Amino acid sequence: MRRFVISESSMSPAMTPGDRFLARRLRRPRRGRLVFFPHPSRPDFWLAKRIVGLPGETVVIDGGVSIDGRPLDEPWTTEATSPPGTWTVPGGHMFVLSDARHRTQADSRIMGPVPTDSAFVSLFRYRRGPT
Repeated sequence: MRRFVISESSMSPAMTPGDRFLARRLRRPRRGRLVFFPHPSRPDFWLAKRIVGLPGETVVIDGGVSIDGRPLDEPWTTEATSPPGTWTVPGGHMFVLSDARHRTQADSRIMGPVPTDSAFVSLFRYRRGPT
């Protein structure tokens, strides 16, 4: 088990600065789950994102997101997604995106699919109380 505290708003409104999460190691990625993982080029810096693509799938972004040719229903965001691109998710990896995509591109749009072996999945969220 591990605790995480959100420090920025790229996952708003699902995760907002000050929110705290209890998470466990990711065993099997599932689309839509909130995950935490180390930045691929800065292992001491952890990111929080949402799983969109699973191993073996092809993710296409062209204003929206489609998986293996089917548009993805994303109730967690209403934003258009850019830049356009196509990624094939290899085994042992996942394709992750921010919910508030206009705030960052520090997700698989820039990094590509990320490994699942060092990821944690959110189990429980509790909001920071008034200070």
